[in-house]
Amino acid sequence: MGDKKDFIIIDDSKLDCFIAEKMIENTGKARNIRSFTEAREAFEYIRSTASEEPQEVKCVIIIDIQMPLMNGFEFLDEFEKLPSAAQENYIIFVLSSSANKKDFARISNYKSVAHLLNKPIKSQTLLDMLK
Repeated sequence: MGDKKDFIIIDDSKLDCFIAEKMIENTGKARNIRSFTEAREAFEYIRSTASEEPQEVKCVIIIDIQMPLMNGFEFLDEFEKLPSAAQENYIIFVLSSSANKKDFARISNYKSVAHLLNKPIKSQTLLDMLK
């Protein structure tokens, strides 16, 4: 099927990564799923593999906001420094377990973020976002 996508999950909780992987698998939309528990490691992977050529299949990044070392905001700051042609090959969903209005307002300042989702992620929510 041509509508399958690659996914990158970034969450400091191994359990949350596992749950997200299962939810993604259950949608039937996954071609490849790669998980990272450190945002810096995920960013380095993306930076080293990012292509400035338009990709037929966009990669979906699902990232938690609240993480130690490099949080979701810091990741987004770095991501948005990548060449815009490379950024266009990704769709970013940000996960938040907080109802912090400041976080929501801050997220809206990032042009690369497609959706803000509440934790825990649900298969139906993910399917709706992928349409």
